[in-house]
This record gives sequence, C-alpha cells and structure tokens, in this order.
Amino acid sequence: MATDLTPRRWVEFAEIDNVRDLGGLPASGGGTTRFGVVYRSSTPQQLSESDLTHLLGRVGLRTLVDLRTPIEVAQEGYGRLAKSTVRLVNLPVCRGASTAAPSELVPDAQRFDLCGLYHELLTGSAESVVSAVRLIGDASRHSVVFHCAAGKDRTGILAAVLLDAIGVPAEAIVADYALTAERIVRVRARLDTLHSYRGLPPARTGILAVDPAPMRRFVGDLHTVHGGAARWLHANGLTEAELMALRRAMVE
Repeated sequence: MATDLTPRRWVEFAEIDNVRDLGGLPASGGGTTRFGVVYRSSTPQQLSESDLTHLLGRVGLRTLVDLRTPIEVAQEGYGRLAKSTVRLVNLPVCRGASTAAPSELVPDAQRFDLCGLYHELLTGSAESVVSAVRLIGDASRHSVVFHCAAGKDRTGILAAVLLDAIGVPAEAIVADYALTAERIVRVRARLDTLHSYRGLPPARTGILAVDPAPMRRFVGDLHTVHGGAARWLHANGLTEAELMALRRAMVE
C-alpha cells in the first residue's frame, strides 16, 4: 500500500540500510501511527560517525532492541553504538535455543515455507516479543529502533505483531513488510561482508525473497489461530494496561 507518506518513512544513512519509521500508517478508530517513535532496521553495527550523529540527533535514539541471537551479537557487535548512551537490549527471536549459530537460522535457499518459519520464530520467541512490546510501549524509552540482520524476517514478525495489536489493517502491515524489496540488494551486499551471514542466497531468492504472500498469511493466521496479535500478547503475559500504553505511544 504505497501512500504519500511512504517516502517520508525512509531514513537514509551512509552505512545502515533498510531503516524506516513506523509512523504514517492507518490505525483503527481513524488514528495514524506516530512518526519519530519506533523504527525498524537492518543490522546497524557498521554505522559511520555521521550515522551515529543522525541516530542520536534527528532520530532521537534511546533504545536499540536487537533481535539477533547472542552468537550473532558476540560475532558482530554493535560498532560505535557500543560506546554510546543508547540502551542496547538483546531479545533474541529464533526457532528454539537462542544459542543457535546464524547458519542454523537460515533455511534451505530454495525449499522452505517462509510463513511456517515465521510461526516457528513467534512460538519460539514469545518472551522476547512481549518484552520488546513492553519496551516500545514505555515512552521513556523512545525513540526505539528494532532490528535483526536484514531487517525483514525477525524484524518483520515484531513489526506485524506491534502493528496488528494497535489496529493497523493487514494490508498496511503487508505493504510495510514489502518495502524491504526496495533495499534488499544493498542489504545482501552488506551482509555478505559480515562473517555471520556468509553463504546467503542471491538477493530476491530463498530467505532473501521479499514476497508479500507469506506475511499476508502470517497476519491472517494471527487472527484465525490466535484472535489477533493483541490476544496473542495477552495470552503470553502482556497486560491490558501495557497494551493501552503501546497504543498511546504509537497512535495519534
């Protein structure tokens, strides 16, 4: 769903790709998601000094939610962010043990069910997802950037849960997910320079495909199986007060 606000949502950096503001999306009740509160991104550890200045200045970054596994974090680190004032919070999103190596997280390049993978990641990471939602609902932590490696799959799951929980319609969630297609070639080239992600398939194939269909099915399943993201979050420990705080934080 391209809108006039889509160009405004992209945030450009010298050495970080696939960064966009989750503002400007329609929400139930006639509201719109706020700009300048929550951003999604690919892995930021290669950021330049000017990128850090941009993050701390215009973006107003206070909290970085890192969805990578501890092994990825140990291998790749945070670059200049490690010595900044930003709070770094590692909340791994993975199918099982968070000690899995990055190579174990990447399905076969040609034969896998991406929607099925998303459900496995959500099921295996309920505590991380709920913790991330709590942080994002806390205005004292803003602004928040959350990321994984490419900023597509693990990041896409958290974005879908957040947006569905506050009443953003499915097609807007899917359209946001699909925007990664505009940056996937750059993302793939950058990941190929990092030890943890060598051996990825070519851009737009396998795990690096950006097909809206799996995300559309995933969001649909959130409703048919769980009654929507809000109910899933409640079932996994989020309180109604915390859900209301999330909506206040993200919707105007």
